[in-house]
Amino acid sequence: MCRLPADCRPTVTKPSDPTIVTLPKVPAANDTTRDLLLKVTPPRVPRYLVARERLKIDDPYLFERPVILVQAPGGFGKTSLLAQWRREHLSQGAVVAWVSAQAQDEPRRLVQSLALSVRVGAGRSTFGHLLLEAPVPGGLEGVTIWLAEVAHSALNIVLLVDEADRLPAASREALTYLLRNAPANLLCIVAARSDCQLGIDDLIAYGQCVVVGPPQLRLRVEETIELVQGRLGAEFDRDTAARLHEMTEGWPLGLQLALTVLSGGDAKRCDVATLQGKGLAIRDQFVGVLLANLDPADLDFLTRVSVLDPLHPQMCGAVLASDEAPQRLARLARDTPIFVAGEQSEWMRMHALAREALRQRFDELPAQEQADLHARAAAWLASNGLIDAAASHMLQSGQQQQAYDLAERSLYEALVQRGRHGTVLEWVSRLPADELDRRPRLLLAAAWSLGTSERHEEAQQLVVRILARPDVDDALRCECALILGSAAVFADDLDRFAKLHQPWAEAPPLREPLLLQMHANHTAFLALINGEPALARLRQQQASRGAPEAADRYIRGWGVFFIGLSYLWEGQVQPAERLLRPALAEAEAEMGRRSPFSCMLASLLAAALWERDQPDEALAVMANRLDVLERSGLTECILLGYRTMARISIAAGAEHRAAELLSALDAVGSARHLPRLRVASLVDQVRMHARRFRPETCRDLCQQIDAMVGDPSLPQGPLWQRSVRLMQDLAHGYAAVAAQEWRRALEPLARADAAARQIRQVRLHIEVLGLRAYALDRCGERAEDLLREALDLARSLGLQRVFADTHPALGDWVRRMTGDDAPPSAAGSGALAAPMRAPAPSRDSVRLRATPSMALTPKEREVLELLARNLSNKEIGLAMQVGEETIKWHMKNLFAKLDAGTRKQVVRRACILGLLEAAD
Repeated sequence: MCRLPADCRPTVTKPSDPTIVTLPKVPAANDTTRDLLLKVTPPRVPRYLVARERLKIDDPYLFERPVILVQAPGGFGKTSLLAQWRREHLSQGAVVAWVSAQAQDEPRRLVQSLALSVRVGAGRSTFGHLLLEAPVPGGLEGVTIWLAEVAHSALNIVLLVDEADRLPAASREALTYLLRNAPANLLCIVAARSDCQLGIDDLIAYGQCVVVGPPQLRLRVEETIELVQGRLGAEFDRDTAARLHEMTEGWPLGLQLALTVLSGGDAKRCDVATLQGKGLAIRDQFVGVLLANLDPADLDFLTRVSVLDPLHPQMCGAVLASDEAPQRLARLARDTPIFVAGEQSEWMRMHALAREALRQRFDELPAQEQADLHARAAAWLASNGLIDAAASHMLQSGQQQQAYDLAERSLYEALVQRGRHGTVLEWVSRLPADELDRRPRLLLAAAWSLGTSERHEEAQQLVVRILARPDVDDALRCECALILGSAAVFADDLDRFAKLHQPWAEAPPLREPLLLQMHANHTAFLALINGEPALARLRQQQASRGAPEAADRYIRGWGVFFIGLSYLWEGQVQPAERLLRPALAEAEAEMGRRSPFSCMLASLLAAALWERDQPDEALAVMANRLDVLERSGLTECILLGYRTMARISIAAGAEHRAAELLSALDAVGSARHLPRLRVASLVDQVRMHARRFRPETCRDLCQQIDAMVGDPSLPQGPLWQRSVRLMQDLAHGYAAVAAQEWRRALEPLARADAAARQIRQVRLHIEVLGLRAYALDRCGERAEDLLREALDLARSLGLQRVFADTHPALGDWVRRMTGDDAPPSAAGSGALAAPMRAPAPSRDSVRLRATPSMALTPKEREVLELLARNLSNKEIGLAMQVGEETIKWHMKNLFAKLDAGTRKQVVRRACILGLLEAAD
């Protein structure tokens, strides 16, 4: 029989009636501890708590740190994070002590709370006996006694102190003393608001304490999607969830407020358009929480600086002509979640919802005051070299000519170095035509911006105006060729792009390093479409060695884009993923999640993730981005984005959604005059229907493809024709498979395979190779060697989805060949389809399991788990194959440790303390 150590066993008087349990006199029942009981009771874990992988307690950033400080303004989910960590530590068997700080917690009361929290968490009724039963020593002596008892216990103890900012100064000093003198078996986690100063900066500097702040606490888009779908249902639209993330900028409380607004109606049918209609209600909720309780002086300050984006303390002081403005800004940034501070920078942004509300108040200010504020902002920005922002404020202050002069100085660099297409196009729409003609550098910026968008015809008109000037030299002609080449790429006129680039391919007469990097990007892309992806990477790498740092932000980002595209072209999804993940994160930080360049990078990364069988990540990456790709994406990016989303839908069994996506792809091709997209849409529809052996539908689609490819009005250049002929042969091969005419399928598939190998599209080569092998097998010929070759190629490249995506029958044959009886993509298939959620069961009907904990012995945990199933002592003894008297002994220990009076209360107390949780 397992017995507790002497200091853990309660004193139990054996009753005369063995069926009656006489509860021990637990010291926790006195008036002092009863008053503190709620302070040491952990809060209820939210039902839809998102356990963030990057903030798990075993993350290298947090692992084995003696002190963790969670510090952020209100609404950032500090308590929820502590609740997550509490569960994780309990699952690892640690003793977890919880203390919720209060304003009345003077040092004696704090020490008593600490003692009671360990007593409850460890189930040791004698812990802290001196501190709880006798008068607590004053000053820091009580903390010293508590630390000594913790060290003497030899238990691995985790202390969680929530809302430490509420403690009075003397208790905060005692907490600091505790953190500095914690024994080796004590891990301290403290949550506090940003204005709480604990005086442990040296611990942070020496790596003894790690700080988790607002940047880490803000939700990422995939976490927002998980939270929204957890609360509103798995069928909730991911694009709408991503839009919610952008509106709230990852602020946890802001997201909860938005969900409260949405839950008032039919949230499951909410889409982006509906969400925009509810934006006013969400903003009102947000502003009601953030701004309602602000001091009038603070509200007036925020109103006047709301036109500054981003903000700097010195700029605020200059604009408001106030020496106190920097200190006020620092205090508001520390105490409220209105601002988002940059990493290791004084610059910060105002939350979008707050800025929108505050700018409405700004518009109510007198016109002259608004103009004066804009003028002072322009002067400060110009003096600090921020010319493009200064030009915008100058224009709003009414100084048009000065604004145009500043814009001419800055917009070209803003576009080339930072990719700010929207800013350039906005200025072009503002400028009169004669002003634009007088400013050639603005003409170039406008031409570049229009050329790298869907407005490529307008770019050509601007280039004509530039080349008509008398001072045109070879360098300018070469740059104009680069602009027109970019426009040709966005127009999917690959042959015209190659023709424009050819005269300047060798020794371009360019002097500016940024233009040389652009030229290298074009050279790499030309090598890629000519079927030489390795050469494309080499050209890009050679150019990158001599590129200046100024090109890093945007132009070199395009170089990374073309390298990633070349990896996908070859089917090398593993290096593509490694390259594109950091590139996408950097682009989002610099230009925003929905910038065209970020969305194009996202389409490449999502395609790589899907081929790696990571559907949830691919969906999160593409959430709320397809509409941006439709308007301003490269043809390859649009195709990859829609194809990836359609394949995920097919794998999830949502063929109707895949058909809708492919129809939308056809519509995009029609609207933007990109016929290759229309052909690709029809080919993917043939592939989808061939999976279900629908020969008539496939035959009709192939007739449409033949008519489209044979249209003489479409591009007739060899590069464009080669790409669509390959797709045409592939469609005819799939149509023959749908009709189960296996011999007829071999010829078009062989042509498609030869074309794919010619241009080094290895992923497509593997797809066709597998399909040819299956067709030969259906014809009664040996094809195992051909299939093994395709399998080896797929394994070497990390392509986990290629055969299942090609055809279900091929996927089944592959599994039989490899001896794998599991369904395809077992690692990710469970996440493809939205799980059907059963109605929430009642608490009593949920099966509970005991969590690892040092508060209970293994036998006590087993008894507790059986007790939660409403088994009697006799039934528990039979289940554990021990005598009923032994079970009674364990039951008495449970009553004592959990301070319970009934069997039902034992279970309830265990659930509250995290000793029982719902079984998966």
